[in-house]
Amino acid sequence: MIRLSVPLRQTIARLVLPVLIAASFGLMLLGKADTVLAERARAALADLLVPLYGMLAQPVGTLRDAAAEARHLIRLRSENARLREENARLRRWRDVALALEAENLALREVLHAPAAPTPEFTTARVVADLGGAYARSALLAVGPQHQVRKGQVALDGAGLVGRISEVGSRSARLLLVTDINSRIPVQVERTRVRAILAGTNGPRPRLQHWTGGDQPAPGERIVTASEGGAFPAGLPVGIVREAKGGALEVELFADLDRLEFVRLHEFGLNGILPPEQVTRPARPRGRTGG
Repeated sequence: MIRLSVPLRQTIARLVLPVLIAASFGLMLLGKADTVLAERARAALADLLVPLYGMLAQPVGTLRDAAAEARHLIRLRSENARLREENARLRRWRDVALALEAENLALREVLHAPAAPTPEFTTARVVADLGGAYARSALLAVGPQHQVRKGQVALDGAGLVGRISEVGSRSARLLLVTDINSRIPVQVERTRVRAILAGTNGPRPRLQHWTGGDQPAPGERIVTASEGGAFPAGLPVGIVREAKGGALEVELFADLDRLEFVRLHEFGLNGILPPEQVTRPARPRGRTGG
């Protein structure tokens, strides 16, 4: 091992920084003076470093993939536990539903109650959203020999959508429950408190004129009522929510912003009549003077 004197080591230490700075300036000047040479030097250095980068990237990529797989396995484990719990809960509800169905059949046999008829329905496609600032309706495409009539109830896969307000030869207009002209008799599913569901042209219609002193509570389910003969009782509508100012609104089960198909049910109700079926009262005859 070569031993250097202290003054020599100090001299080298003092010269390292100036030498590096001078070399940097020299490389910069060389690169400006001869761009082809600098480009070749960069390419040669890149060729030398590429295999090194490849060797370093492979274990890093392997570690990254292993970490992602571990996170995926952790998520799968938690998802599996959640699905097991949900499956157990659904099995309990299935047992309860089967027990209630058996009890319902037994009570019907004892009371000789007729089963509720299955309503006929027609599926129609929503071809246009006619909603605007002052109306909430949709245009439906129906076949040329359709059985759609005014007053039919429209539902999607989740709940009540509205009712048919106009019928043409190949189309029908659907008045949504959020329209300001919509008034639907509803009731709280648990307490049977009656109310009117009034559209506001907003995303949530409001509850008005509920009967009795029991105000519907937020979180309760709202279903249709049979008052007026316009809707059958028990169709799912939505959940009660409290708006700003204390007004009670209903968050609908149906997704009115993504309607593609609706089912038009025929319940055999005549609570909503077409204009041509409304009879006018006879005008009283006045006495003629002699």
